[in-house]
Order: sequence, then structure tokens, then C-alpha cells
Amino acid sequence: MLGIGMWAISAYSGLFLAAFGAATLLPLQSEAVLVALLLSAKYPVWALLLVATTGNVLGSAVNWLLGRYIERWRHKRWFPLSDDKLRRAQRAYQRFGHWSLLLSWAPVIGDPLTVLAGVMREPFLRFLLLVLIAKAGRYMLLAAVTIQFI
Repeated sequence: MLGIGMWAISAYSGLFLAAFGAATLLPLQSEAVLVALLLSAKYPVWALLLVATTGNVLGSAVNWLLGRYIERWRHKRWFPLSDDKLRRAQRAYQRFGHWSLLLSWAPVIGDPLTVLAGVMREPFLRFLLLVLIAKAGRYMLLAAVTIQFI
């Protein structure tokens, strides 16, 4: 049973929004929300993993879209990267390739990596598959560790 009531909808919505926002360049933390909901033991683990993974992957897809179109503003004063830093990031991505997206779950480097994949015109379906594996794997590992304490 999913426990679909007002509290459950709030819990799932909050988890989705935290996971979505955490995958963008916003300084949010979805892991704490997921752990709290897992420790409450009120919701099925599979449902929490599905909601968190979906939100996080969709947030990364937004990053990919931003990267895909961000170079239009590359020469604007407010653009966050210098030409040199952008070229270095592009060379690093070319060096390690699409497999580097398996690190999209990692703090600090994961979110910029998904933006860079868009800049580098990574095919969306390959991007989606690799990011899904990385994000789902991280949440499953976190859930497995957390469940040990329930």
C-alpha cells in the first residue's frame, strides 16, 4: 500500500522536490529527506526510491538542457565560466567520455558534469540511461544502509 493520504502526498512531493532541486545547481540535499522517510517506516521503500530517483534524474535532465543551450550566452559578462575554464572542462569530458556520467551522483562534481554533458551534446538517451543508473544506484545503496537501522 502506498499510504496515499494528505501526509503521504506531502511526503512524496517533498522528496520529489528535494531530489529534483538537489540535482540542479541549487544547494539542496535529498538524501536527508529520503533517510528520514525511510526511518519513519511509513512508506514502501520501492515507492520512495522511485520518487527520489525520478526527481533527481529529471533535475539532471534540466541541467543537460541548460548545458545544451548555455553557450549562446558564453560571451555575456554574467556568464559563470571563462572561455579557458569552459575549454578545460570540455577537454576533460572528451578525455573521460560519457562514462563519466556514472559520477553524476557525486557531490560537487555531479551537477556540473550533467550541465557539461549538455554542452558537449551528449545524446540524450545515453545521458538519461547513465544518469539513471548512477542516481538509482546511489539511492538504493543509501536505502540499504538506512534499512539496517530500522
